[in-house]
Amino acid sequence: MATITAPNTFLQRLIGALALDRAIYEEVEADRGATVQAFLIVLGSSVAAGIGTPAGAGRTVSTVLFFSMVALLTWAAWALLVFEIGTRLMPERATRSSVGELLRTLGFAATPGLLRVLGFMPDVMLPVLFMTTLWMLAAMVVAVRQALDYQSTGKAIAVCVFGLALSVTFAVVLGLLFGPTLS
Repeated sequence: MATITAPNTFLQRLIGALALDRAIYEEVEADRGATVQAFLIVLGSSVAAGIGTPAGAGRTVSTVLFFSMVALLTWAAWALLVFEIGTRLMPERATRSSVGELLRTLGFAATPGLLRVLGFMPDVMLPVLFMTTLWMLAAMVVAVRQALDYQSTGKAIAVCVFGLALSVTFAVVLGLLFGPTLS
């Protein structure tokens, strides 16, 4: 008799994504129903980044919204760059992925960003930002390796780091051009 297993709950998936569990990323990749969950994680992570804004920005509703929007656009740029680099510039022989599959896994890779809300405490803002960025990068590597069927972790790291560098540059330019003045 065949054993039927139910998909993990949303909470189990969040915990698995935080733990960098490859099986969770494979499950999310294959589950089209996880698209909404992935979107909610990215949205929540972006809002958490907005709430964890620098205290010098005055932490008004407009600065929280601005930093949330920059975080969302930065994630979107990172995801787009990872897709383009990973599927077009650096694919492996086994690389087969759709935009939906990759966006679901990358959405779950944003789970550590939910902790950015802790940045509202001035003394921990920079360490929280640094640690969550590294954690998201590690999660992104797992997500990319699983979604793009890479055999090489090194290639997944290269794709993610290159995408991160370009998207951070994008965020800095947005901040300099349109951001509030920090004192």
